[in-house]
Amino acid sequence: MQNNNLKNEKGFTLIEIIAVLVILGVLAAIAIPKYLSMVDETRTQSAQAAIAEIKGRLSAAQAKYMVNNGGAAPTSPQLWTYATNSSGYGSAANLLNVGSDFVAGGQSATPIQVWISSIGGQTVSVNSTYTAAGD
Repeated sequence: MQNNNLKNEKGFTLIEIIAVLVILGVLAAIAIPKYLSMVDETRTQSAQAAIAEIKGRLSAAQAKYMVNNGGAAPTSPQLWTYATNSSGYGSAANLLNVGSDFVAGGQSATPIQVWISSIGGQTVSVNSTYTAAGD
């Protein structure tokens, strides 16, 4: 009687298990690269948002400069100096501080150069410029 019960037990055949593994492998081969590209795209978009924040700070510094200087518009080097001294953000590090995960940079030029080179230890390369009203 016990032998009879074992014969009625049903399970997966080897072919069914292999078919499931092949399907999972195909799905993984498609999903993993898609996920990794989404992560890279998100990192780039985060860097672009951080640069937009820096540009917003430069715009605010430009407006403050113009108010304090009778409406005279600064050149890009004048704006960089103003934004990074005690009248503005106190230093370039403060101006460029968009979060602890970001490595941002900038330099006085015509136009002002700003960039994000790393997010969370992962390298990115997003660059932009900001032209002061006096240029």
